Amino acid sequence: MENTNCLSQRVSKYLLGAVFGVFSLGFVVLGVTILPVVGLIMALPVAAMAIVLIRTRLNDQCQIDFTTDV
Repeated sequence: MENTNCLSQRVSKYLLGAVFGVFSLGFVVLGVTILPVVGLIMALPVAAMAIVLIRTRLNDQCQIDFTTDV
């Protein structure tokens, strides 16, 4: 039986995106309070990773679909 629902892949994709989002917020707080330049510079790529992971689409085989634009 073919798995067309992809529930576990979607949950893990959103969970990883949320984890990266929390890390990004942590870096922003770190940047505002302790290390202004380093914290904010680290927050930008982590936030970008979170956005990319949340916005990616899955194809019929439950894999990331690189052929479509986000």
